[in-house]
Amino acid sequence: MIVEYLLERGHQIFIVSWRNPTAEQADWGLASYIKALDRASEAACEISGGARLNVVGACSGGITAALLLSLWGARGDTRAASLSLLVAILDVAGGKDTSMGLFANIETLELAKLFSRSKGVLGGKDLERAFAWLRPNDLIWAYWVNNYLLGNEPAAFDILYWNADTTNLPAALHGDLLRLLQKGGMGHGALIVDGHELDPRNVTCDAFLVGGETDHITPWDGCYLTRALLGGESEFILSQSGHIQSLINPPGNPKARFLVNDGEHDSAETFLAGARKHEGSWWPTWQGWLEARSDGRVDGRGKPGSDRHRPICQAPGTYVNEPA
Repeated sequence: MIVEYLLERGHQIFIVSWRNPTAEQADWGLASYIKALDRASEAACEISGGARLNVVGACSGGITAALLLSLWGARGDTRAASLSLLVAILDVAGGKDTSMGLFANIETLELAKLFSRSKGVLGGKDLERAFAWLRPNDLIWAYWVNNYLLGNEPAAFDILYWNADTTNLPAALHGDLLRLLQKGGMGHGALIVDGHELDPRNVTCDAFLVGGETDHITPWDGCYLTRALLGGESEFILSQSGHIQSLINPPGNPKARFLVNDGEHDSAETFLAGARKHEGSWWPTWQGWLEARSDGRVDGRGKPGSDRHRPICQAPGTYVNEPA
């Protein structure tokens, strides 16, 4: 829905669709994903005819997007016009209970590594169950009572259907995320790629940060901590609702609202104390912010791809239908 909204307003959108890994891809680590994003961004620039990109990452995709821009900063690459991080946490040194911290709660870090290493992947269903136990009353016991004890059919709810669309985690990526956790997150010398230490202070472009007010996976005060990590100016928006609903928040929703603070603030508490409430969706605010940091409009292509990058199939890719 966000993509459709931006497309209708003249933005060119390129999306990275990750393959659901199997044991054959057990050796895919963070460096593999970062380098893949680097190649994809080169293709996006070549196809669009633009020299710079507004990069967007949500949840764990925000981690890889921020690491990519850290690599660009270390190399002196100026491809990033801006960075938008939606319900993403990069640092856990503040002691927040986050999705990064979740990977350590399977039992212990070493047992978790052995578990994924033995199978080659950490199964998507295992991750789904772990996330559900972050909110057991809402995501486990309520359905157990309604469906099992009372014998009622579960109500159709598109957000929960989306939430159940899980993906596997390669063993190498799982291990890298655990090491990231052990070091406290991105701000603590956590990763080296191609000889470059990926320091978030190398991300000097402007950043747009979004947290969800009742997000149980990436709590909004943890998302706020990113402001102190990045090397550029940032704007923080606190959207209503939870992890997914705070993003799927289109204009026209009469219940939508978000909080901003244009004054000085250096903590989640001071942000909230001076925040002003805005009725409606935060999407138009974000759209205006992106346009202010774009190099101007370019003509859209009449057909997908380019001479160098020819389309090979319909989106999102034939691998989506492959068995996991």
